[in-house]
Amino acid sequence: MKRVPKSEFKPKAFEYFRVVESDGEPIMVTDHGRDAVQISPAQQAGRGSAAGALEGAIMSYEQPEAPVAENDWELLQ
Repeated sequence: MKRVPKSEFKPKAFEYFRVVESDGEPIMVTDHGRDAVQISPAQQAGRGSAAGALEGAIMSYEQPEAPVAENDWELLQ
């Protein structure tokens, strides 16, 4: 992971954002030699995000408006 001092990052922030966006590699911004902020690309649905993890989890959904009784929750059984 590339490390960039805060003083160097600030005037070139948009340039670094473009690099992270195109390469997909995060950049660590340091402050006085210590890690301060990590700039990383946003996750897209289906690629490690919570929404992607749930994709395909519902097998059938016949009555979406029907109420669910407390005893119907598989997690509680």
